[in-house]
Amino acid sequence: MKRNIIAIAIILTIFGCNSNKNDKANELRIADEAATLAEPKIIKTADMRFRVKNVQNTKEQLSQTIKAQGGTVAEFSIESVIQETQKVKQSVDSVKEITAYRTEGYLVAKVPSEKLDDFTNTTAKMAVFVDNQSMKMDDQSHTYLSNKSKAGNRLDAVDQMGKLAGKKSSNVETALNIKDDYVDKRIQNLSIDSKVKYSTITLNFYQDNTIKTVVIANDNVNDYKPDFGNRFWLAIVNGWTIFREIILALSNLWMLILVGIGIYFIARHFIRKNKLALDLATKNLVNQSK
Repeated sequence: MKRNIIAIAIILTIFGCNSNKNDKANELRIADEAATLAEPKIIKTADMRFRVKNVQNTKEQLSQTIKAQGGTVAEFSIESVIQETQKVKQSVDSVKEITAYRTEGYLVAKVPSEKLDDFTNTTAKMAVFVDNQSMKMDDQSHTYLSNKSKAGNRLDAVDQMGKLAGKKSSNVETALNIKDDYVDKRIQNLSIDSKVKYSTITLNFYQDNTIKTVVIANDNVNDYKPDFGNRFWLAIVNGWTIFREIILALSNLWMLILVGIGIYFIARHFIRKNKLALDLATKNLVNQSK
């Protein structure tokens, strides 16, 4: 943008002698374009939030209404938000799942501007309750006229550069930048025309919480355990199995058992021997004291 402004300033300096004449011409052209502007460039946008009986049915009705009025659906989505879930045991292998959920719909549509009021009235009749409804009008007439006038000025500048500035690379680049800016202004005005012709309306709608029940497989592993009697008998059998395994493990260590028995008798022998020697020494001391 800065480069374009500098380029325009250079052009205006080169043709400064004709500035007064050009200014008058520009003023006349702007006045003429303002007079020929057929209608104000007013962009309408609307928003609605409302409650319905059934989100899916409402979405289908809205699509049919939009198509009948010559509009299009730009975006839509339907989402179910779970509020609460509970599981009630039905049998050992099944439970009833009870879910409370809220279904919400979102739709963005483009409808002819002259039919926007009719469309909002039709939509309100589909609602059980309208939470809020709003419409905004944005007058883009001045922006549209400014873009149109600036685009004309850029064409004039390019023509003058082509006639007097020659084919230097710098001049060619400047001319291209001005042409690109001219294209941007034209596209902006085309966008304004499109938004003026078709208004955008955003719809948010929802239905009351819905309860859904379904029987599913029981995923709680503890519920599949046997009853107390079976578990008690299985515990006894399992205990006997563990006892036998211990006996078998000890039988693999028979050599260590024999070594332990031998150490026990040897230690017992030395303990008795030391005890007899101690008793004999005690008797000798008693006899000597007498």
